[in-house]
Amino acid sequence: MRTEGVFSPETPTEAAEAFESVGPAAQTVVRETAKAMEFDREEYDRRVTGEVVETARDALFASLLSVSVGDREEWEAWREAHPGYDVHETGSESVERVVWHAAPATEEAVAATFQSEEEAAIGTLRRQAFGRIYQPMLKDDAPEQSDG
Repeated sequence: MRTEGVFSPETPTEAAEAFESVGPAAQTVVRETAKAMEFDREEYDRRVTGEVVETARDALFASLLSVSVGDREEWEAWREAHPGYDVHETGSESVERVVWHAAPATEEAVAATFQSEEEAAIGTLRRQAFGRIYQPMLKDDAPEQSDG
């Protein structure tokens, strides 16, 4: 089993701090992408909205979530060691490889099985973890991001 990623917040406060910390990076990525697309100031003001920057922040945070990648036996051992977690698993039980993210802040975990497309499974799982666990936790309290 191996773990990759940056964020594995232990509390809702840690999750909020990590989420907030990627806001400036999201703004920079959006701004530089708009420059590369040769947006003039008028087009930038029209197209780069707070919603665009918020979407970039969501995606950046999700892409940095820590995930564990292992085989079915390692996944089952993790589940046995964390009996209080509410687990949402997608995929087939007959597939041997599993990727998962556990959120101690809510005692929830999401997992997905995969056969060979590991990077795709990791990316999908991170988006699922964000949508299922972190988005409900963060969106009510998240500060607004400016679009500049």
